[in-house]
Amino acid sequence: MALRKGILLAGGRGTRLHPMTIAVNKHLLPIFDKPLLYYPLTTLMLAGVREVLVVSDAADLPDLRQAIGDGRRWGLSIQYAAQVGPRGIADGLLAGADFVGGAPFCLALGDNIFFGHGIAEILADAAQGALENKAVILTQTVAEPRQYGVVKLDDQGRPVLLVEKPIDPPSNQAVTGIYFYDSRAVEFARQLHPSQRGELEITDLNRIYLERGDLSVKPLGRGIVWFDAGTAQRMLLAAELVQVIQSRQRTGIAFPEELAFRLGLIDLRAFALLVDDMPHGEYRAYLETVREEFHVPAKVQQ
Repeated sequence: MALRKGILLAGGRGTRLHPMTIAVNKHLLPIFDKPLLYYPLTTLMLAGVREVLVVSDAADLPDLRQAIGDGRRWGLSIQYAAQVGPRGIADGLLAGADFVGGAPFCLALGDNIFFGHGIAEILADAAQGALENKAVILTQTVAEPRQYGVVKLDDQGRPVLLVEKPIDPPSNQAVTGIYFYDSRAVEFARQLHPSQRGELEITDLNRIYLERGDLSVKPLGRGIVWFDAGTAQRMLLAAELVQVIQSRQRTGIAFPEELAFRLGLIDLRAFALLVDDMPHGEYRAYLETVREEFHVPAKVQQ
């Protein structure tokens, strides 16, 4: 059995990015050479997810659908569902209850970016935890833990406390925006009550698992970068990182076409045809270097 389903949350008002988000869903804003949404989508692909549900406001779904389609060209199945208002991350999970259908799944926030050596292995381990009736969260040491959900670990590395945006943080271990859940998550989420912010908090859902002894924590190593790209400054920093790595190392970050090919979701011919159909530009130019790596000429035979 493998973890195949993932929910990608792409809702919210994007108020911290005003006025950029007056007319555009923030997940369609660019991080260097591609939409922000491409980054969590490819993270889900690395985690083994092949069926994705994009959850957003009903008004934004047409634009999101136009941006990434039904996923077939990348060997995926992508569906869409509406969330009625910004009612919290756990509420977004409930919008995907029928899609999940009692299976383990991964929940990813649409404004979180992960990159670095070993991230695929960490994601695979976390996915395995969900298959073993656990909830698994990834954490990273941060300088300003007050801005995030925070977890405190004991001497054995086991979680003992979860707090959402604490005034006095019990640690500097921030919970990142990707979560792995077993089949009980939907049932537990339905038991939640709105917080003082009027939202169903993902921290409260994780706390249910913690109290049952079924929450695992996987800290991200120093070689892995995580961005919560919810502000203009963080989006700029993320874009600069992507630009530096791609230009200096010729290593593509969050190209779903390349990843689909390297993961075996599409074959070399299908990958080459995708490249041929693209307009000329830097995005295509990078993918052409991948094609050349496998000695496939331009304009493969139809």
